[in-house]
Amino acid sequence: MNLFRKKSIEDVTAGSSHPLQKHLGVRDLTAFGIAAIIGAGIFSTIGKASYDGGPGVIFLFIFTALACSCAAFAYAEFASMMPVSGSAYTYSFVAFGELFAWIIGWALIMEYAIGNVTVAISWSDYFTALLENAFHYHLPTWLSMDYFTARTQYLASFHTVGRNDGLEAFTTAPLLGGYPLIFDAPALLINILITILVYRGIRESRNASNIMVAVKLLIVILVIVVGAFYVDTTNWHPFLPNGIPGLLKGISAVFFAYIGFDAISTTAEECRDPQRDLPRGILYSIIICTVLYVVIALVITGMVHYSELNLGDPLAYVFEKIKSLQWLSGVIAISAVVAMASVMLVFQLGQPRIWMSMSRDGLLPAAFAKIHPKYHTPGFSTIITGLMVGIPIFFIDATTVTDICSAGTLFAFCLVCGGVLRLSVQPGYTPKFKTPYVNSQFIVPILFLAAVTWILSSDAVRANWLVPMGSAAFWAMVPQYLFLIGFLWFSVLCFKHKFSLIPALGLLSCFYMLSQLGLRNWLYFSGWLVAGLVIYFAYGYRHSKLAQKSTT
Repeated sequence: MNLFRKKSIEDVTAGSSHPLQKHLGVRDLTAFGIAAIIGAGIFSTIGKASYDGGPGVIFLFIFTALACSCAAFAYAEFASMMPVSGSAYTYSFVAFGELFAWIIGWALIMEYAIGNVTVAISWSDYFTALLENAFHYHLPTWLSMDYFTARTQYLASFHTVGRNDGLEAFTTAPLLGGYPLIFDAPALLINILITILVYRGIRESRNASNIMVAVKLLIVILVIVVGAFYVDTTNWHPFLPNGIPGLLKGISAVFFAYIGFDAISTTAEECRDPQRDLPRGILYSIIICTVLYVVIALVITGMVHYSELNLGDPLAYVFEKIKSLQWLSGVIAISAVVAMASVMLVFQLGQPRIWMSMSRDGLLPAAFAKIHPKYHTPGFSTIITGLMVGIPIFFIDATTVTDICSAGTLFAFCLVCGGVLRLSVQPGYTPKFKTPYVNSQFIVPILFLAAVTWILSSDAVRANWLVPMGSAAFWAMVPQYLFLIGFLWFSVLCFKHKFSLIPALGLLSCFYMLSQLGLRNWLYFSGWLVAGLVIYFAYGYRHSKLAQKSTT
């Protein structure tokens, strides 16, 4: 059984001659990246991250941006060699083989399809609030939340005083087969509309994305300019009120704010000049969004004390507190609705193209690679993606999948960075876009020694790491122990092979962020991967084009 059979770069590019329309340039790709990145990060998760880390949350945004930028160089390098629609899936196929390619393709479902469930629910929250505040229309509760969240709140109402949304939903919802009919109608509606738009074509998706990006960039710049006049610098003291541990609590929320830039690489076959434009689009979008994230964080933590920001709509909140600026909170609500829709659009574009590539390789049924004769899009895959987002909307709440989605994406980033390093030491590796080379032979081992020295020299840090084996604290630290072991092994590889520093740092920083997500999320993600492996061995391994080639 050959689990690591690989495709060559020539095989990948030769197998991509499908009639996808080439309409995208560097401006469109940058807009897609901004569309994906500026969403929940600015309008929602930045509040919780600021509450945990204080004004110093800007360091976390900068660190995450540097990590994503290192990974982006690896994506850009691969995309310049293989301008096809597979993204990390295809890159892993060439670098590590079919088994890893399947694993990463399965993991990317967490980022694009399942991640879009979270975005759709967040969009629904902003939309219902906008209906109520701007038009004074209250959408029935049973039409604006998922069944299981409503059920949990309904049961909790028996032990608390007063009404809650779940109790209201259960007591007012119509019955279907004896069960209350409760579902998030706005989330379902936006998913249907986005799916139709993506199904119709890349040109329509591009035009819609460019318009939405222009709107939300104008709003974000307006918020920065107006808010800057109301910043009270005393709110920035202390800058790191909860220290490094408090700052790191927000790592999942901050990283989730950057998820999506890699979706640009799934549109490679629809680019006019992918070797030139893809690297630029990826890096430009990260740079622009990082600057906006840092400035917005400074503005909102300067306008109000960080301790007030533990809420889902921090931007609207800080402007509601100032009477002369309350009009702007309504504008922010509208822009949030636009921003979330644009994120959904890019994610909904990415997933079908991953499945299309997997189907071309025989790992999924041929229908997933079928191109619509009129719209020139992967039509069947687009519909299935819409169903994968739409069905969980009925029973999944937004917080359930955020961390697991981050885990899947970080895992993909690690493999892409590792793939570039693996190919770079092989003869004949000549990408058209080459990451600037800095020798990591001594730098990475020195960083490892510095990390160990810090752990052993700091009493507080050492107490967290040196805990009784088998205790609850020990199991909580398992992901970080695995990171340290991996860091040691990777330091040896860097010393031996003289890897390029930028992708090496990308792998290490993404692995570190992955270790901070907690053991529970590692277990959830591992369960998801096991389910994927069952499907692979039941179907993909036997139907693989490489398997068929080896038997002929």
